[in-house]
Amino acid sequence: MSHTRTDFPRQIREIENTWIILKDGTRLAARIWLPTDAEQHPVPAILEYLPYRKDDCTAQGDALWHPYFAGHGYASIRVDIRGTGDSDGLLPDEYLKQEQDDALEVLAWIAAQPWCTGAVGMYGISWGGFNGLQVAARRPPQLKCIITLCSTDDRYTDDCHYMGGALLGSDMIKWASMMFAYNAQPPDPKHVGERWREMWLNRLHNAPPFLEAWMSHPRRDAYWKHGSVIEDYSAIACAVYAVGGWADPYTNAIPRLLEGLTAPRKGLIGPWSHMRPHDALPGPSIGFLQECLRWWDHWLKGIDTGIMREPMLRAWMQDSPPPATHYVEWPGHWVAEDVWPSENVKMSSLFLDDEALVNAPAPNPSPTGRGIRTPSPLGGEGWGEGGNTPPRTILSVQQCGMNAGTWCPYGIPGDMPGDQRMDDGWSLCYDAAPATEPQQTLGFPELAITLSVDKPLAQIAVRLCDVAPSGSSLLVSWALLNLTHREGHEDLKPMPVNEPVTVTLKLNAIAHQLPPGHCWRLAISPTYWPHMWPSPEPVTLTIHGGELRLPVRMPRSEDAALPAFERPETAAPLEVEVLREAPRRRMYSNSADAPPARFHLEDHFSEGAFRIVRDGLTYETDYNDTFDIVEGDPLSAFITCRRDIRISRGEWRTRIATTSTLSSTATTFTITNVLDAYEGETRIHTTTRTLTLPRDHA
Repeated sequence: MSHTRTDFPRQIREIENTWIILKDGTRLAARIWLPTDAEQHPVPAILEYLPYRKDDCTAQGDALWHPYFAGHGYASIRVDIRGTGDSDGLLPDEYLKQEQDDALEVLAWIAAQPWCTGAVGMYGISWGGFNGLQVAARRPPQLKCIITLCSTDDRYTDDCHYMGGALLGSDMIKWASMMFAYNAQPPDPKHVGERWREMWLNRLHNAPPFLEAWMSHPRRDAYWKHGSVIEDYSAIACAVYAVGGWADPYTNAIPRLLEGLTAPRKGLIGPWSHMRPHDALPGPSIGFLQECLRWWDHWLKGIDTGIMREPMLRAWMQDSPPPATHYVEWPGHWVAEDVWPSENVKMSSLFLDDEALVNAPAPNPSPTGRGIRTPSPLGGEGWGEGGNTPPRTILSVQQCGMNAGTWCPYGIPGDMPGDQRMDDGWSLCYDAAPATEPQQTLGFPELAITLSVDKPLAQIAVRLCDVAPSGSSLLVSWALLNLTHREGHEDLKPMPVNEPVTVTLKLNAIAHQLPPGHCWRLAISPTYWPHMWPSPEPVTLTIHGGELRLPVRMPRSEDAALPAFERPETAAPLEVEVLREAPRRRMYSNSADAPPARFHLEDHFSEGAFRIVRDGLTYETDYNDTFDIVEGDPLSAFITCRRDIRISRGEWRTRIATTSTLSSTATTFTITNVLDAYEGETRIHTTTRTLTLPRDHA
């Protein structure tokens, strides 16, 4: 629980709305918090730049950190991106060049204000973390540093769209449908006046569903390379603090940024989900706003806070709790590495042998010549065609993956992956011997595996689990690979049928301490619904051998001496009247006793309903996602996402209702987006868009 802080060093004032007018005449809406005497004693500034509506959607969160920064001697500015909130224009897609161009103008405007010293930082989580990196790569002279939370350097491999070239059924349409509804919301007449209806109708008629663009680019082409700073780390010259959590899907970027950037940088990884570390679940949460101030003070005020003399990477080394779909706290302890990559982390190999993971590869092949050993793609000896271990085969089980939890957890009950034993039973599993002493891993596990499939279009899901003596299976890390992407995400090749091929995968980065008596389990399956959209035909997968490499970390005595983070604190919460609590229901059902077996997953969630006391604005949401599939029929996969958002104040009442669906045939995907908009009880707009796209090696 965060401590509320009101006794700041500087008194603050809030500018509820001001307009930043761009060169093309577009007005961007901004809310500003700053010290009351900033015009007499200018201060550095911090920008948060988002499409999520400063006056309602993010208002409660904004009130916790922006006044906090202002009270410590900063101008803190929250800007609605073009086409969102009260800002003019349209938002046709995420992370466009226009968004970056506008940001450059916003930074120049901020630096030129009489209350600003000219030094600016950017701060943001998720979308705001993405564009912080992207804008930093444009090198605006005003931008001295950024804090990027839960973001990525690679939009194709590590965002909600594709993973290993596999379409992320669980999140691509889910997030696209959310943005479809967000972008259809009206501006607030309180700020834009009588123009609000004209602006709203423009959005309703002209803001496209992002899903159409995302699914039109199934390969890692120029569309995805734009905005992916991994393309040229050297473009970033300002200081970068990259922050995330092991339960968040974007954490892979942090070790890559630490390794790839040449600018000053730091990394912080807790046990957290897609939340800010001062109130994140799983805990423990930390005094993250104080940590931000140490960063801002160093880079924007020139105060030596000592932050750059500390280790480059600080991470939560997770212990092994029983599997659960919700954690208030994840046990563990903080560890640190002075630099990353660290010489304190060494790769250790385990080899697939029958149903086991063993410390040495299988003996040399028999005189028949089957299974001739070749150099492993991971280095050292590996598995060539045929392998040296008895092949093992499994047929697609479409419901495998139903216990995976959500792709992007927010700390809500039901988000986390539960006990993996059921999914393990639908996979080929390889178990190592129980550990005799604690074993720490920190970094990216890697797998080189020789396999064959009976269809040219096939995929695999790989999971690394911690199995307790009780038999419970805790998901530690995982990866997906569309096997037609085995040589890269641009030049795709169908799999040769029933011919062994060696492929490599890098699993998600993790920090985990395996306890004595527990063992590692590697689980491999050709399906992982709904995270991985299924191949067009059932696939028989055969494993011939392989090598799993774990990044084993040697404990350091310095870990015990790491200074403790301060306790969490924030500014005073925004005063709201809760009209309806935020519900959450994540329900799984099946008809396995009545063939054909049908499997249904429903996820109902929302922000509930609340009224902002200061101006009477009411905000209410309801979201519902369903994932359906029939066993034995991958073409039965069907996802439906419904969004309902109501915004009102007095007699002004608006509502957006959307439905988005995704289905496929053997050769095509079909996406449908339906939008209805209401003023009061009157429907003023309706749109239905259906697009059919070819399945490109999917």
